[in-house]
Amino acid sequence: MRKIFSVLLLGACLAGNARVACANPQELVDASVLVAQALAYEHGEGVPRDPERAAELYCDAVRLGSSEAMYSLGWMYANGRGVARDDAYAATLFDMAVFSGHAEAAKARRLVGDYSGSVPECLKARAVERSFAARDTWDTQKYLASLPDHKKRMVELITTLAPRFSIEPRLALAIATTESNFDATATSPKNAMGVMQLIPETASRFNVKDSFDPVQNIKGGLAYLRWLLAYYQGNVALAVAGYNAGEGAVDRYRGVPPYKETQNYVKRILAFFPRTEHPFDAHVVSASPFLQTFKAVSR
Repeated sequence: MRKIFSVLLLGACLAGNARVACANPQELVDASVLVAQALAYEHGEGVPRDPERAAELYCDAVRLGSSEAMYSLGWMYANGRGVARDDAYAATLFDMAVFSGHAEAAKARRLVGDYSGSVPECLKARAVERSFAARDTWDTQKYLASLPDHKKRMVELITTLAPRFSIEPRLALAIATTESNFDATATSPKNAMGVMQLIPETASRFNVKDSFDPVQNIKGGLAYLRWLLAYYQGNVALAVAGYNAGEGAVDRYRGVPPYKETQNYVKRILAFFPRTEHPFDAHVVSASPFLQTFKAVSR
């Protein structure tokens, strides 16, 4: 049984691109922040009560190796709070927490039936994430080691969340370091806010309620970047130009706009992420009209 849970924990870590089975102290600190945020949303402490968001945050923390997140998410499945009730998922999470040394998990485990091997969807490894990991051989840990401590948490969050949006972590990091230098409190003269520098219109468009909440902000920025990559069919330069200047400007100029700021922005991103193409999900949005016209003319 112990071997089974070693494999399960490792699988959870691969699903989130984090080392759950061998989490280091920095990862556990990051997980504790996510757990604190999840608790606040679960119980409505200082923020509007939002059980679904709490479950997402707990799942992110489980990937980072948090036994408290395993235990709390297990109770959410056991009680049907924010997620559909599922005793099999609860049993798995409680067993993971027991394996990870949680003091109260064994008592909870006895209330939800036998372990069946069922795993919540949010912890299952995705094929697209594995393909990204194979494509990008960049040494994330070496990059992390080069950063001051106050930036490491943002980098860990980005590298954990990016694959969930089918974004290669290195591209997401390129956007974040260029936008805010990983500052969750950053505000621009144009009222762009947070790590991914979301303007209010973009935040609203991608359901970000608090742009200074790092997890919400990063998820919103990643959702926008995923949309842009689909809209420009994987063309990195056009997608990041759209992130900086808006897709309307890119469509209007039928390419990277002739703004010095945007052109320098694209050059900086491509220096950090030296690839011109990125996988994209064509189901997210139809291609830009100017790309469709260009393809039609080229035939």
